[in-house]
Amino acid sequence: MRPRGLDELVGQSHLRAPGSPLRQLVEGDQSLSLLLWGPPGTGKTTIASIISQQTGRRFVEISAVSAGVKEVRAAIDAARRDLVATGEETVLFVDEVHRFSKAQQDALLPGVENRWVTLVAATTENPSFSVISPLLSRSLLLRLQSLTDDDIAAVVEAAVADERGLAGELELDEAARDHIVRLAGGDARRSLTYLEAAAGAARSKGSTTIDVETAETAADQAAVRYDRDGDQHYDVVSAFIKSVRGSDADAALHYLARMIEAGEDPRFIARRLMILASEDIGLADPTALTTAVAAAQTVQLIGMPEAQLTLAHATIALAVAPKSNAVTTAIFEAIADVRAGKIGNVPPHLRDAHYSGAKSLGHGVGYVYAHDAPYGVAEQQYAPDVVLDRAYYRPTEFGAESAVKQRWERVRRIIRGK
Repeated sequence: MRPRGLDELVGQSHLRAPGSPLRQLVEGDQSLSLLLWGPPGTGKTTIASIISQQTGRRFVEISAVSAGVKEVRAAIDAARRDLVATGEETVLFVDEVHRFSKAQQDALLPGVENRWVTLVAATTENPSFSVISPLLSRSLLLRLQSLTDDDIAAVVEAAVADERGLAGELELDEAARDHIVRLAGGDARRSLTYLEAAAGAARSKGSTTIDVETAETAADQAAVRYDRDGDQHYDVVSAFIKSVRGSDADAALHYLARMIEAGEDPRFIARRLMILASEDIGLADPTALTTAVAAAQTVQLIGMPEAQLTLAHATIALAVAPKSNAVTTAIFEAIADVRAGKIGNVPPHLRDAHYSGAKSLGHGVGYVYAHDAPYGVAEQQYAPDVVLDRAYYRPTEFGAESAVKQRWERVRRIIRGK
């Protein structure tokens, strides 16, 4: 069911539009290397095949999973020989190019620079991080968008009718189609796999119709689009943290479920929750960090699948907790001042006075022991002169930090004599 031309390609309307680079490459028969970046099942291999078929070029495919520098150079050398001997050009399709090492990607450069091959490299990861700069600068980057449910439905319906698919031998009822579309998760290839499995199940029962019961029997678990080394990993984790920060426990649980179902390391999730407890909650709920640390320890002790309950417990607790980034702001501002050179000398009365001769240098002279002062707070200078008036910690009035704010403002006034 692989599309034979751009007009059969489902989705990616921005790439198929008249005058688009891809359209010019295919219809204008230009020699131009491409980097195709997008989720699985969105048409990266299909586009490479279309370029080869519609421009009359030889199609050579290598996978970064199994090929090494030797195979890359052999493919490019063969393409150069054909170009010189017969004038036939080659489309070299490299799947999962992000898995290539720097040396392997370097081996592609001569073929691209000298136009010995039309390179079409596919990746599910951001090329800015996974593809070397020389190769990136010599290629046109095309971003493929996730397919919509309507796109997947069109793929499935075409496969039911097309002679390369089921050729109309079986009917697919609407509920079964919707079930397959939902399980495919935007992956056209996976939707065809589910359809094929459902068709086999229907035939084994002697039925001419694929109903929802048959489809459920053939495929009963949705695909979770998630690569622990790719963009989906970072996108889902980012959404998870931002949902907890935004106090949406329901959304946070959704993203937590996606990570659990995709096999994410539960220790990684627990670590992110511990960071969030200080970064986004702080003293608005002093128990948040305790909860997060306890969750991390529990995950280590009991493991999955039981630890998913602990992660859910901690996620909900942190999501509904009052929020404050006052701790985060305080330390970042203090670090910024230190990096800017605002260091200054430690006030003499605070310096170490435990060694012989320290007092003759003025160390410790005039120091007021806080416990001897009224309320256990002494008026004296603690900070160096250069940051004497800086107020790094500015408590909010959210949650328990409201009481901290009132106390800290009183203490600060006593310390500074204001």
